[in-house]
Amino acid sequence: MSVLEVRQPQGAPVPLILDSPHSGSVYPETFDHRIDRMTLRRSEDAHVEELFADAPNHGATLLHALFPRCYIDPNRAADDIDLGLIDGTWPHPVRPTTKTRDRGVGLIWRDMKAFGPVYARKLTVDDVAARIETYWQPYHDTLSALIDAAHGHWGQVLHLNCHSMASMGDRTTEDGAVARPDFVISDREGRTAAPDILAAVLDPLKSEGYSVAINDPYKGFELVRKHGRPAEGRHSVQIEINRALYMDEATLSKTPGFFRVKRTLSGLVAALAETITRRAAAG
Repeated sequence: MSVLEVRQPQGAPVPLILDSPHSGSVYPETFDHRIDRMTLRRSEDAHVEELFADAPNHGATLLHALFPRCYIDPNRAADDIDLGLIDGTWPHPVRPTTKTRDRGVGLIWRDMKAFGPVYARKLTVDDVAARIETYWQPYHDTLSALIDAAHGHWGQVLHLNCHSMASMGDRTTEDGAVARPDFVISDREGRTAAPDILAAVLDPLKSEGYSVAINDPYKGFELVRKHGRPAEGRHSVQIEINRALYMDEATLSKTPGFFRVKRTLSGLVAALAETITRRAAAG
């Protein structure tokens, strides 16, 4: 059973690793959710791996999850667990985040905002352990191996963590019920990437006329936190794309805007490949 896909560089590789942890849409048979499937699919970063499909043509590596984030979320820590979702005694320490406690969207989703609980029952300890072992751990192991290999070879690596966001916030989100910009770029307030790396992400988007916010409302979550250590030459940046730019948010169908966004992101990846290669060459 495949739980992820790695698209290798075409031609000469560069120390640029992209990952899309939330675009998976292969729902496991064991996922006995009570909410209808189309409602659940609103949680997906639909088509994000396709938007970045040209990345290997620029020498980058692209990893993406095949499973849905609401089943188990690769962008959460393994201990970000809601004990109220589990029937039995969880044998490991837990450290639930605010999103888990307040919104029910931790490692394994409990609630779907206004649509109610995801499950009609609690999950067993074995259910949760199996999801971590079969889905979460392979994703993390693969991403770590890709980043470590690139850093080991070049001494520098840039990790671009790729997401999409709803065009509007709501009462449950960090920003409230407001319209969002075209892109949000995050580096955890400067902690996960050098300033020139952040600029290399911002400039191609702004030059195309897009509105771009930095660390607002998203500051970057688990994967950039884990891998971003700029003092060691390990740079990690999160990018959020406004879904209204490229798809119908109700049906998840692509709109004609998809092709413009894809071209923009191809140019962005080319610019990032040049930036991180130049950094590596400078030692």
